[in-house]
Amino acid sequence: MLVSDGRRAGPAAPGPPPSAASAVARFMLASLAAIAVVVVGGFFALRSVTVREAERDTRGRVELQGALVESAGLRDGLLTGDGEALGRLDDVVQGRLLSPSVVRVKLWSRDGRILYSDEPAIIGRRFALGEDERALFTEGGAEAELSDLSRPENRFERQEGKLLEAHTVIRTPNGTPVLFETYQRFDSLSASGGRLLRALAPTLLGALAVLLLVQAPLAWSLARRLQRGHRDRERLLERAIEASDRERRRIASDLHDGVVQDLAGVAFGLAPLADGAARRGDEAEAAALRESTGRLRQGVRALRTLLVEIHPPNLASAGLEATLSDLLSPLAAAGVATELHVDDPVAAGAGAADALVYRVAREALRNVQVHAGARHVRVEVVGAAPQTVRLTVADDGRGFDAGRRAARAGEGHVGLMLLEDLVAEAGGTLHIASAPGAGTTVTLEVGVA
Repeated sequence: MLVSDGRRAGPAAPGPPPSAASAVARFMLASLAAIAVVVVGGFFALRSVTVREAERDTRGRVELQGALVESAGLRDGLLTGDGEALGRLDDVVQGRLLSPSVVRVKLWSRDGRILYSDEPAIIGRRFALGEDERALFTEGGAEAELSDLSRPENRFERQEGKLLEAHTVIRTPNGTPVLFETYQRFDSLSASGGRLLRALAPTLLGALAVLLLVQAPLAWSLARRLQRGHRDRERLLERAIEASDRERRRIASDLHDGVVQDLAGVAFGLAPLADGAARRGDEAEAAALRESTGRLRQGVRALRTLLVEIHPPNLASAGLEATLSDLLSPLAAAGVATELHVDDPVAAGAGAADALVYRVAREALRNVQVHAGARHVRVEVVGAAPQTVRLTVADDGRGFDAGRRAARAGEGHVGLMLLEDLVAEAGGTLHIASAPGAGTTVTLEVGVA
């Protein structure tokens, strides 16, 4: 992408595909993470199910306990606080209901008065009944829920920790309905869920481990196939580039050895004819022949420039400095002052970076020649950092506005934009700085490795 002043930060050059072992390792780690999520989520889901089941069981249990109290311990005297009735009921509660899990039993009247509790301090006190408790007096059935220990009627249960309370309606011998309430430790329910989870966990984890072991060979096979596909694509790309290079070289060779030589020969042959016509005094014929010769020579130069465009010079044999000097020649011939500096280590050859340096320099100098109207151009190639080459092409021409450059790209002038993509693919950066009347500087940095 381009930053504010035209800088394009290309991504790192694509490296080799990850090894099959690392790909499978990542897959296994991701699978283990997924299994951990499933196990943790399963624990909480099972815990929630356990709580719901415990509430359902507690509703059934409180109805049975209420029936026991109704038949074995409930007397009408309970309604008036009769001591004998309270004592009989307390014997039933203490002997047959209270346990390490059931910590409290209460009986309520319809108006919210506590008729009985195994905690005598609250007998006779009144508290507001909840909507669900009041509904039981008319609808019957049973309810179970987590206790709100912050309520005043539960102050004697707060030291017991988290509790589950259950309610049902029973009747005294004369038919008066009273609310029977028990408080059960929630820890016992959690322990029950934990036992259930421990019982199921080995089977579930074993099944997940088997699934993971079955997937590992498949993941290995897929990773190897992806590696092979990556290598095949690289080979195809290399062959396509080689084929394109061979074809461009063949076309350039055919043009050079055919049309260019023929036109150069014709121009060479017309020159003596023009001189002969001049000696005979036929100035019209001499002028026509000289004009034709000039056009042929101009055509030969244009064709040779086209040959360089189709297939650049052999950088390995000619060297970077010589090829850049050739690029500057047309500008020097047009009267533009040119300056070229190439560091000796860079001139000795920077490998694959040479071709990219040449392409960027060629495009930048073409823009100078066609658009800039510059009086001076400087080309510099230096080693910017270890294993990095920097190309700078600077001119003192008319420059351009960045917004106008984007508009020209929309009109089809995309030379520099294509170069930016090419540089990005090579893992380099391309910086284009320009302003109207201030010239243009194109800077390329690319690794030589």
